[in-house]
Amino acid sequence: MAETQSLTAADLAHIDASCAATDQLLDRNYPGDDGTRQPVHTVYVPADKFTTTFAADWGAQGLEAINNAGGLERLGALLGQDGELAAAVAPRVAAKLANEPIEDLRLDFEDGFGNRGDDVEDAAAVTAAKTVSAAVAAGTAPPFVGIRFKCFEAPTRARGVRTLDLFVSTLAQAGELPDGLVLTLPKVTTVDQVKAMDFAVGRLEEIHGLPAGRLRFEVQVETPQLILGPDGTSPVAQLPHVVPGRISGLHYGTYDYSASLEISAEYQSMEHPVADFAKEIMQLAVAGTGIRLSDGSTNIMPIGDGADAAWALHGRLVRRSLERGYYQGWDLNPAQLPSRFSATYAFYRQGLPAAAVRLRNYVQQTPGAVMDEPATARALANFILRGLVCGAAGAEEVLALTSLDQTQLTALAHPRLATVSH
Repeated sequence: MAETQSLTAADLAHIDASCAATDQLLDRNYPGDDGTRQPVHTVYVPADKFTTTFAADWGAQGLEAINNAGGLERLGALLGQDGELAAAVAPRVAAKLANEPIEDLRLDFEDGFGNRGDDVEDAAAVTAAKTVSAAVAAGTAPPFVGIRFKCFEAPTRARGVRTLDLFVSTLAQAGELPDGLVLTLPKVTTVDQVKAMDFAVGRLEEIHGLPAGRLRFEVQVETPQLILGPDGTSPVAQLPHVVPGRISGLHYGTYDYSASLEISAEYQSMEHPVADFAKEIMQLAVAGTGIRLSDGSTNIMPIGDGADAAWALHGRLVRRSLERGYYQGWDLNPAQLPSRFSATYAFYRQGLPAAAVRLRNYVQQTPGAVMDEPATARALANFILRGLVCGAAGAEEVLALTSLDQTQLTALAHPRLATVSH
């Protein structure tokens, strides 16, 4: 019996036409992750404290702090790692602290710099740009580096724009902008402030002959007004769509946000319920847009008699963020670097064997205890890829476990990129 098709070409054309706006929306506003590296943390430092050896200096200080407290394997025990896991993680963390102790660095002209007058900040902005250029040329800069300038609220707007201009213009005059250049707009309260930032960087691109879209920026989510606006909608959910492709990340600001909701200082934390609610909204707002997420910081530093408890707290909070899909966070002190990397590496190493089996079974179409769908396979590949890129696991180790190299993992984690490239 011949197959009977009832719908005509005209019917399909009608369906295509009715979905055209959706197709355009998905293509323009929901491109997915671009497959580039996401740092596991951002270090904030007052802008005038940066030197060409800053990253190496912090790595040495972090390693010294933990060695003086019994070493990296003892740290692993403090973070709940068993002996075998701690022994596997410790040498990798030591190598990280020696070779790439800071993945992302933000030279801070906002809270970490304060109001020192225009002449001082002008000079500091120019010096910061020249020092960043020198560090990039010397090979001592972190893979990602940039500035956080003052916010676009009325009292600080002109100062913030001026610092942004001086920093970017000085970099541009020195030659190529750093590949990992990052700009951070803090204390955003409205969509209009983000539109203003889009205008500012667009003009800088025009003035300096940069490709359109070269200057992307992060938005710090530090105010409740960005989560729930005066009209009952969520401004943060609008951001990816009013300036498509311009925002690179949303960073949660632990203490400004908590204080805005009148949470008492003792209870301000990355794991307070108000923090989780805000971050869940942020996560929903950027799903599929390619905008990355970063958790905030803890202000409990591993210094002095309370160092062990502070390391344990920091490690637990890092792990908590990773489990909730926040693969980046803030660090504020060199002594936090060992716990950042130890907790991160343990997270990936603990999950690697099971993830590798599931992914290998999926690729080889081998029946297993879990029947994974393509979306889960992408998540498995992305998990393993993140662990590989940050140094938690080695390329040969991953290849042996999955029978996949980094290129193949990337294609599985980001299939749309592979389709576009071909």
